[in-house]
Amino acid sequence: MVGVFWMFVTGLCFVAVTALVKYLGDRIPPAESAFLRYLLGLVFLIPLIGSLRKTALTPKLWLLFVGRGVVHSGGVMLWFFAMTQIPLAEVTAMNYLSPIYVTLGAAVFLGEKLAARRIAAVVAALIGAVIILRPGFREISPGHIAMMFTALAFGASYLLAKFTVDDTNPVMVVAMLSIWVTLGLAPFAAVVWVTPSLGELAILFAVACFATAGHFTMTLAFAAAPVTVTQPVTFLQLIWATLLGALVFSEPVDIWVVFGGGLILAAISFITWREAMLKRRAITPPDAATKV
Repeated sequence: MVGVFWMFVTGLCFVAVTALVKYLGDRIPPAESAFLRYLLGLVFLIPLIGSLRKTALTPKLWLLFVGRGVVHSGGVMLWFFAMTQIPLAEVTAMNYLSPIYVTLGAAVFLGEKLAARRIAAVVAALIGAVIILRPGFREISPGHIAMMFTALAFGASYLLAKFTVDDTNPVMVVAMLSIWVTLGLAPFAAVVWVTPSLGELAILFAVACFATAGHFTMTLAFAAAPVTVTQPVTFLQLIWATLLGALVFSEPVDIWVVFGGGLILAAISFITWREAMLKRRAITPPDAATKV
């Protein structure tokens, strides 16, 4: 119950992130919004400076951290762009694809075997994506395409992180991501820079606060209960996003988006459950682990 509670809070935090970015609108370019979100979030690293300075890094780790920063920077910019183009529910539902990409990437790059059941789950998730997009029956906007690549970038970022966790501590992994994403976004933000108001800066700082809080409560959830218990709770994020979009932003409720997102999450939950049953080290991450 404790694990479920913390994952419930995690979902609320991440939905708050999406809602604030949606509320911010498109006056501030996506690259600049993403840059300011990470720049303002660096304040949370200040208490960790002492321990970070004592951590030795190998050239291999530096390369992995830089590579992950580049990939994640692209994903974050695309995510901020998608938020200005498509409804909250669609952004949330399509973000569920990240763990599926991780499963495929783990098979290609980490030698994970794709058994028939896992292949069936991946196929089911891809069908869920098709249900959301419904090509031929609706217009596929640039926002949808951006989210497809966002999920791919976040999945690649998670896989790169898997190569680093065995050689250094999790605090360093998170800190390096924050630092290198900030640096990676800086040139793109400079090119399109629009001077933000104090209100816009406050919103972006709140985004950073909720994102940091979400990752912290997610960690508490993982510590309190197995992922197989907490994973289904992430479906509530889609419910909250749908309700928020309808009630606050007057976005129409699309039952096909909810159904497709539910199918993707069901596939993720099945893969996670199978990992637990086989007592193997989980490669497929929970959806929350690939968040902005």
